[in-house]
Amino acid sequence: MAQIIDGKAISMQIKDELKEKTAALREQGTEITLAVIQVGDDPASGVYVRNKKRGCEYTGIRSLSFELPEQTTRQELTDLVERLNRQADVNGILVQLPLPSHIDEDAVIRAISPQKDVDGFHPWSVGALSIGQPGFVSCTPAGVIQLLKRSGIDIAGKECVVLGRSNIVGKPMAMLLLRENATVTIAHSKTRNLKEVTSRADILITAVGKPKMITREYVKQGAVVIDVGINRDENGRLCGDVDFQDVEPVCSAITPVPGGVGPMTIAMLLSNCIESVRFQQPL
Repeated sequence: MAQIIDGKAISMQIKDELKEKTAALREQGTEITLAVIQVGDDPASGVYVRNKKRGCEYTGIRSLSFELPEQTTRQELTDLVERLNRQADVNGILVQLPLPSHIDEDAVIRAISPQKDVDGFHPWSVGALSIGQPGFVSCTPAGVIQLLKRSGIDIAGKECVVLGRSNIVGKPMAMLLLRENATVTIAHSKTRNLKEVTSRADILITAVGKPKMITREYVKQGAVVIDVGINRDENGRLCGDVDFQDVEPVCSAITPVPGGVGPMTIAMLLSNCIESVRFQQPL
């Protein structure tokens, strides 16, 4: 039987640790504040924002909420971001994506101060990661590393395949695995002989957004499989990129969807908020 990696339990462990850190900082006179901006009323974004607010409440992080109408202009949004950049009592700024189509997401991300970029999307954050300098790391890849480490899975020396090359997951995931001394291959839609490539992986991380695409033919016997995908199956149920029922018997460890990587993303966002204090002022 494969080890089922419980993201809910591990994320709660991290949140409890963060709760203690937040309390210690408050005793020193430092209150941590996260500003969350949502434009429009996308239902999925609304769920994510509510979960982030609950996470803040649990860990003792103060949250400021800005809910802007769909017709908000890019200038209005960046004006708000720049005002929050200047506020000394705001440690982290998060603009919930996706934004309405008339707003340039890249311009908004670049408007956030790198010292407050708790999502880890700013080019400065990405650059720092690529050359091994301190900085914010994209929350989902950071969460995957914590899942592996806290589940007793060694990364160093392992052959890892990351399936997906997005700026938010695939690329930073590969860099974090390199930081942990893994041998890393990035595969994607243009990769030839994909099953042959993924079948070499000791650790396979999928982030392609195709429901149940990964079956046992893609997976090496005894591999660790981390499923970052969040999709809907033909019955409208949440599922990942991995066909869990088919793959689970052949791997040594696997994350479920839901309940695997998802909860870790918010836990690492909260961790970045606390880490922001170190970038903004000496403790």
